[in-house]
Amino acid sequence: MGKVVLVTGVARKLGGRFVRRIQQDPGVDRVIGVDAVDPPHRLGAAEFVRADIRQPGIGRVLAEHAVDTVVHLDVTGQPLGSGGRTAVKETNVIGTMQLLGACQKSPTIRRLVVKSSTSVYGSAPRDPAVFTETTPPKSLPSGGFAKDVVEVEGYVRGFARRRPDVAVCVLRFANILGPGADSPLAEYFSLPVLPTVFGYDPRLQFVHEEDVIDVLRIASHEPRRATLNSGTFNIAGDGVLTLSQCSRRLGRPTVPVLLPAVRWVGTALRTVGVTDFSPEQIRLLTHGRVVSTAQMRETLGFEPAYTTAQAFADFARSRGPGLLPPEAVAGAVDRIAASPLLSGAKPKPDTRPDTKTKTTTSAEAD
Repeated sequence: MGKVVLVTGVARKLGGRFVRRIQQDPGVDRVIGVDAVDPPHRLGAAEFVRADIRQPGIGRVLAEHAVDTVVHLDVTGQPLGSGGRTAVKETNVIGTMQLLGACQKSPTIRRLVVKSSTSVYGSAPRDPAVFTETTPPKSLPSGGFAKDVVEVEGYVRGFARRRPDVAVCVLRFANILGPGADSPLAEYFSLPVLPTVFGYDPRLQFVHEEDVIDVLRIASHEPRRATLNSGTFNIAGDGVLTLSQCSRRLGRPTVPVLLPAVRWVGTALRTVGVTDFSPEQIRLLTHGRVVSTAQMRETLGFEPAYTTAQAFADFARSRGPGLLPPEAVAGAVDRIAASPLLSGAKPKPDTRPDTKTKTTTSAEAD
């Protein structure tokens, strides 16, 4: 028999795309898609099971289908449909606990892949320039999605200790962008004017949604020669972009706001339903976050097809032009940067002939 893969969170775009892609892999016999709501997109030949992972019934699904590989994608910061923050937290934390409990009792489970986030490192003023997988955060996230993933990873580590026979892979994704991105940060970048924190220009990393699908496939199968896909890995594209670079490439102007007033702006945006400008996102847009991807390449053996800049460019194309033409803004910035006053170069002396002096001299000679 081939592998039987169960995927959670298939009602979301990312889950649906992964289900359709994993079916094409040789050696995969069946794919079971699980979610609490019916997916609005097609799942190909996958079998959909409507089940809430927060309920003990998920254990029966694992047993009935003799699942050997579980890909847990239902860890997210974005509500689905009318669900609010409470429902999201319950799915992330309680749902993960129930799923891991079912996996622990299942004799057929051999591999577990969990979608996590670099949000586990938090964002603080004294953060290191680059986080590795073993770098402890300077300040643990105190709420929101970031706190959820910290708790989720804690439960996963406990499961790995209790079931050492199961290969466990945790993928900490940087901010996922692309034409189909539906994250809070994608909503923020879609605003006509971007509120920013006055005096700060954070460094950001992105990973393209196509690379997310590819690395999930690598984690779901047996490791290739000279690689190991068990453990925890940071996943991000090469390079970084500052927030000011992002705004220019989008053609969207920024409105710097003093830090004490940013929270009020975030509350106002959440109230009117424009975007989820949460406290954790405010910290990210203040201090930024950059992670090392050395283990992703050297141990996991994955090379992203998109850099951070390319992933953002693909996302920007899908959002259409902003209020300001990016080419004109980039040209203006380049001209200002080349200004002698900013570059420190001394202005060239005026070498033109002094006609007034020459005239005076001629008069004196006469």
